[in-house]
Amino acid sequence: MADNPKILCFAGSLRKGSLNKKLVKVAAAGAEAAGAKATVIDLKDFAMPIYDGDIEEADGIPENAKKLKRLMKEHQGLILSCPEYNSSITGVLKNVIDWCSRPEPGEPSLACFTGKVAGLTAASPGALGGLRGLVTVRSILGNIGVIVIPDQVAVPGADKAFDDNGKLKDEKQQSKVEKIGATVAEVAAKLNGLALK
Repeated sequence: MADNPKILCFAGSLRKGSLNKKLVKVAAAGAEAAGAKATVIDLKDFAMPIYDGDIEEADGIPENAKKLKRLMKEHQGLILSCPEYNSSITGVLKNVIDWCSRPEPGEPSLACFTGKVAGLTAASPGALGGLRGLVTVRSILGNIGVIVIPDQVAVPGADKAFDDNGKLKDEKQQSKVEKIGATVAEVAAKLNGLALK
């Protein structure tokens, strides 16, 4: 029997109380319910310097970037929950993408991105829920070979949107976010000849 798809899930935030860290867990639960194996990580555990070609030339790719790349290569899908900073992508998420896009010796270009399936969510206290930042994230991922599913969810007023158990109070929102995870699992399974359930 074929293996189940593996989905790597993380928020583009370092903050301990990040609303997007809460949201990505909801989407990850949707992937698990669909039959995938979801792995939720915290980018705070993968600290790395701001991308600098001089650092890469002198010292190579940082160990944490290599660890994250290995994790990404072991998974067929990605679920990202993306905060919006000043109407765009966060510095930490862009930096992760920049470092992980760098090939190691003998490795094809964009090895940890090409052919991956991704689902996008966002949460913000603001009225648009982080929607503007998702435009940029979608563009970047699409340009580096990631298949980004069309559906996405941005949760406005997110500082009041979660209950004490980390679920969204609005059942329709909860269902939509879970569906993002399920769709990533389904598409990743089909593209990689893997099983669900």
